[in-house]
Amino acid sequence: MPSLKTLRNRINSVKSTQKITSAMKMVAAAKLRRAQAQAEAARPYACRMGEMLAALAASEDGNPNASPLLVGNGKSQTHLLVAVTADRGLAGAFNANIAKAIRAKTKSLEAEGKTVKVFTLGRKGNDALRREMKDQIIGTKNFVGKKTAAFTDAEAVAQEIVRGFKAGEYDVVTLVFNHFHNVMSQKVTEQPLIPAAQPSANDNKMEHNYEVEPDDGSLLERLLPRNLAVQIYAALLDNSAGFYAAQMTAMDSATRNAGEMIKKLTLNYNRARQANITKELIEIISGAEAV
Repeated sequence: MPSLKTLRNRINSVKSTQKITSAMKMVAAAKLRRAQAQAEAARPYACRMGEMLAALAASEDGNPNASPLLVGNGKSQTHLLVAVTADRGLAGAFNANIAKAIRAKTKSLEAEGKTVKVFTLGRKGNDALRREMKDQIIGTKNFVGKKTAAFTDAEAVAQEIVRGFKAGEYDVVTLVFNHFHNVMSQKVTEQPLIPAAQPSANDNKMEHNYEVEPDDGSLLERLLPRNLAVQIYAALLDNSAGFYAAQMTAMDSATRNAGEMIKKLTLNYNRARQANITKELIEIISGAEAV
């Protein structure tokens, strides 16, 4: 059995850890409120723009003059997976789930004879994937030192993706991120970026005719890259809210586990202390009887 000093040191150490995890939980809860508000504010705009371009892609299907950013380049040999993770850990399996999804998607595509490339957004995703997929990672960006990613960051990533697509480096682009549902639930989501997602059977078809000035091509030339930036920015905000929710949950669990450990260690300490007292009393009584 450990000595009393060892048990006291362990109890003090766990208490210090409990204070840290409790403080991190409160900080994550405070940041979650702001991140959740930002994610929910950006979601309607991003969803509506995605639905509009999905309907437009469906209507332009088969049109040889349609923009490749909208309907693709007609090939699907090389896939780019954009992995969105956090820059920090201590959030349970939040970042690991994205890495796991990227590995599974890569194996599935490679089994079909496809070539897979990866672009990581977030330091943790790059750290997790570069061990096994170092040669497949063509770019990375993190937001260390920033409270949250800005739209200009998403625009820079979108421009890099568009540049690579126009250069023929890849044919299909898919965004993989944690979609924030609620504090207890963050779901790994795959969202097609290039070509645009096709509308589902439940979506309302957009059959309105619009007059566009100066012309459709000029509008789409500016709208399609902006849509990529909007979708990436919405994913970053969703991911940020999901991270703080996961971290808050993880730190709450760690705080409660630390409390349980303190109870067990305190019980062991009291038992050891009582055993020592009993041993000393027996020695005193035995010595007195011997005299």
